[in-house]
Amino acid sequence: MIRFDKNELSGSFGDIGTSFPLIIGLILACKLDAASVMIMFGLMQIMTGLIYGIPMSVQPLKAMAVMMIAQKLEGTLLYGAGLAIGATMLLLTITGLLEWIVKVIPECVIRGIQFGLGVSLAGLALKDYVQSDGYYGYMIAFIAFAIGLFLLGNRKYPPALFIMSLAVIYAIIFKINIFKINEGIGFALPTWNVPQKDDIVQGFIMLAIPQIALSLSNSVVATRQTVADLFPEKKLTVRKIGFTYSLMNVVNPFFSGLPACHGSGGIAGHYTFGARTGGSVIIYGGLCLVIGLFFSTVFDEIVKVFPLPVLGIILLFESLTLMSFIRSIMHSKSDLLIALLVAMIAVGLPHGYVIGLVLGTFAVMLFRRQLL
Repeated sequence: MIRFDKNELSGSFGDIGTSFPLIIGLILACKLDAASVMIMFGLMQIMTGLIYGIPMSVQPLKAMAVMMIAQKLEGTLLYGAGLAIGATMLLLTITGLLEWIVKVIPECVIRGIQFGLGVSLAGLALKDYVQSDGYYGYMIAFIAFAIGLFLLGNRKYPPALFIMSLAVIYAIIFKINIFKINEGIGFALPTWNVPQKDDIVQGFIMLAIPQIALSLSNSVVATRQTVADLFPEKKLTVRKIGFTYSLMNVVNPFFSGLPACHGSGGIAGHYTFGARTGGSVIIYGGLCLVIGLFFSTVFDEIVKVFPLPVLGIILLFESLTLMSFIRSIMHSKSDLLIALLVAMIAVGLPHGYVIGLVLGTFAVMLFRRQLL
């Protein structure tokens, strides 16, 4: 049953450290329509919260986002790529190939992917986010970390409520212009867009192909395993994940929305900060909707309410939860070795997630064959 209480509200901020910086970067670097992006992102959150009934996070497609931001590519290319990857994932789902891929991947490889993703997120949090505001950023990050450490797992006083309250106070004092936000309040709706053939083809080649590898490892394989770890009563199928992944990316491009996926880190983040139902992602989606509908003209100012040092601490706790899942295979030295190898490859090499996925699976197969 979906709930809306203080723990769901706290959990709703559990994935903000991953998704918000990417959304902000895409809107500003690629000159995307803030209203369309935030409204569609919010609607997708609400949709998954209702469909799954658990904190099934929605995140921007990370590989696509990073390439778009780094090269400042046109938004039309992003929409074409989103439609292309949505159609590709739909084909994999309908044909059963997605389920077959997941079946052949051993648990230790999945644990390696989770651990590697956790290490990557921790590095991002500590190197980029926590250090972003200098002395004051370190100070607010330390206080936020202390609050999280002290209250983590507390159902009476969920930690993210206090951490985000601290963030708002910090932002009001050091960051935002209240008068500018007040003057910029208005109403907006998503912009209709029809992806063109050239954008779909180029987007598939330039953006979708590199993204598919990460999506298979994190959005499908690791996501299903994370749900099994945290919500063992939920018999979540790969087919269902594939269909909602496809649906988001077939719909979003026509309303100038971001290509999106599910993410194991997002689920871990929501859960870590108290969420146990789909209420948390619905609340998060509602927040995004409000920003898109009423504050899109002052988007660059309103996002300062979420300072990077605080987002970094939230992201750090999310990463620690992901890395902790490796404990399930620590009884086996060979499985642990393979998991750590997969994690190192995922973190250290270009396209490391797909390389680790493939090499790790082959290593397990070879090891098992030698035992026969």
